[in-house]
Amino acid sequence: MVPSPLLEFFKRGEAARDVRLLAAQGGLGVRAHDQLAILVLLLDDPDPEIRTTADATLNRIPSDVLSRFLGRSDIPIGIREFFADRGIFPAGDAAPDSEQPLVEAEHDDAFAADEDEDKDTVSQKIAAMSMPEKLKAATKGTKEMRAILVRDPNKLICAAVMSSPKLTEQEVEGIARMASVSEDVLRIIGANRAWMKNYKIASGLTRNPKTPLALSLNILHRINDRDLATLAVDRNVPEQLRIAAKKKIGKS
Repeated sequence: MVPSPLLEFFKRGEAARDVRLLAAQGGLGVRAHDQLAILVLLLDDPDPEIRTTADATLNRIPSDVLSRFLGRSDIPIGIREFFADRGIFPAGDAAPDSEQPLVEAEHDDAFAADEDEDKDTVSQKIAAMSMPEKLKAATKGTKEMRAILVRDPNKLICAAVMSSPKLTEQEVEGIARMASVSEDVLRIIGANRAWMKNYKIASGLTRNPKTPLALSLNILHRINDRDLATLAVDRNVPEQLRIAAKKKIGKS
């Protein structure tokens, strides 16, 4: 399992109370693995309301749905043991590979997301949002919302975009080439093995001037000769990367 960038914020205690409460209510809209891990983590939150809310949300997940999810081969042993202590065990007929949340917040207004809205309208909507609303937009919103929010100065918002079950591999290809995203976002992409199997994502990272040099150099062995030749003369990338690309061309 790839470490979730959003889950790491909760583990480090870097999520504000309103964000933790939103997650405890099941309103964050993250991938099922992340949602379950965050809810379990919040059972030890210092705030009693958040602990109680997280427990109630876990109890709202139908036991048969939870059992089938726990039956998947990609469930961490710690999560299985936690629910075994609660009397819930993996089912023989495992749930299909789906990243959709297992539970939604009660009495939560449907998130209004119109894929046909123009960029200016979406930007205005986002500008008027609170922090929890931005997080919901990052995980439940439209492609245009994600394209804007992935460049947000708040690292938690960016991590939420990269943890969205709606995020497609094609979107990740585009993000990998964005010079306007933070290095943290590019590191998140580089740490995801599934995404890095995509050549367009890997090559996009090497051409991005914001990609940390160590990450770019680590990817270089996968780049084909044509793209290496382009990289060797690209003045937008670090000189060390250009030199390394030239050396690989010389060896081929």
